[in-house]
Amino acid sequence: MAKKYRSYRGGCHVDVPNVLNRQFQADRPNQWWVTDVTEFNVRGEKLYLSPVLDLYNGEIVAYEMQARPHFPLVGKMLQKAFAKLTNRDAPLLHSDQGWQYQMPAGANSRLMA
Repeated sequence: MAKKYRSYRGGCHVDVPNVLNRQFQADRPNQWWVTDVTEFNVRGEKLYLSPVLDLYNGEIVAYEMQARPHFPLVGKMLQKAFAKLTNRDAPLLHSDQGWQYQMPAGANSRLMA
């Protein structure tokens, strides 16, 4: 059974305006992406899934699974997703603003908003 993974790590949180504002439909591919980390229990072991979903058609653009919710879980998923973009694409990436999405490595990305 999947459950919401809580990534709160104290004072590193910076509030970012909710630009998406619950508008979960996009007019074109690579306009709005959403992501989150989900924890699963697989045969008594925890497994973490980090996907990015395109709100245009519900496609999973990229994903990563790991046994621990460290930054590489999200970082590798984002690298896979970015590799699928053209120079004309600039999706807004909406997340729960957990600590993984606020790492300096993410701030250098052209997609982090």
